[in-house]
This record gives sequence, C-alpha cells and structure tokens, in this order.
Amino acid sequence: MSDNGAWLVVGLGNPGPTYASTRHNIGAMVIDELVSQNSEKLTRHKRALAEVCETRISGAQVVLAKPLSYMNESGGPVKALAKFYKVAPEQIIVLHDELDIPLATIRVKLGGGDNGHNGLKSIRSALVGGDWFRIRLGIGRPPGQQDPADFVLHNFASAESAEVAILKFQGCEAVSTLITKGLIETQNLYNS
Repeated sequence: MSDNGAWLVVGLGNPGPTYASTRHNIGAMVIDELVSQNSEKLTRHKRALAEVCETRISGAQVVLAKPLSYMNESGGPVKALAKFYKVAPEQIIVLHDELDIPLATIRVKLGGGDNGHNGLKSIRSALVGGDWFRIRLGIGRPPGQQDPADFVLHNFASAESAEVAILKFQGCEAVSTLITKGLIETQNLYNS
C-alpha cells in the first residue's frame, strides 16, 4: 500500500490480556471484529509499535491497527504507521471509548477537542493537529461517585454483553460507511 488513498483505521486500547475486555479497549475490540469479519489476522508491524492487518473494506485499501503501547502513548505508533503507509490525516479514522455518550451509541466527527482523553491527546500531539476522523464509541458514565478513570479500566458487565456486541457491529459498519460514503452521510446515520 502506498500513497494511493489507503485508509488507516486505529482502535485505541491498552495492551495485554488484563485490559482486553475493558471499556477503555472498545476501539481495539472493534478492530478485532473488523479483522475477524474480513477473515484476516493482525501481525506485528516491523517499524511501528502496533499490530496491523492490510485488507480491503468495500473495495478501499485499509490498514487496521491496534497500537501495542498504552493508551496515553498512542501517538507514536499512529504517527509511525501514517508515515510508513503514506496516509494523510484526512484518511485516518480513530475508534475510541467515549464516556459522554450512552452505552452502545456512536457519534462520528472530524477533528475536535480531546475531552480529557489521553489517547486522543497523544495522537493530536504526534500528528500536530486534530483533523482526522473519530468514531466515538459510547461506554456511558460511571454509576454513582465512581471515578471515571477507574470506570474505564473495568470490564463491561455481563448484563451489557448484548449492547457491547451491538456497539462492535455498529463500529464496524460506521468505518465502512465513513470510507465509502463520507462524513455527512455517516453522521446522518449515527449522530441523530
């Protein structure tokens, strides 16, 4: 893949089995689902601290990626992958957890603030700007007085499994729609 319009789709999360099923890793879970749907597998990238899968989604060349760094250090791997595959910021899609959106709800946007999300902050710093697409995956607010930082590092409750499955499926669909139909149509589907 080279500078012929490939997309870089990054799912944020923390590495290792301890974090694999946590709310903070929903972006990485969507990447796993996309890889599975395409009957592919992730492999360690030779120049970036990430696992990648080169594939096609709706005919478009796509690099699916999961940084192997911790969330707050996602910028380095994303920058390295964008440079390696010659992907411009406007061809980057970042999938991430979002506290301010109800569970199993998706919002799509281009650019915008970090809203306290350290993964987004790291990417913004590494790419020197924020003009890349974001698929914000709703994980809901913590109950009661629970600290949000603690909440995102806990696994989804078993009672939420159906909603998590829907969220992963819709995350995959949103990636495909964004690539094939653009931002406005994707926002019309998910942001209402």
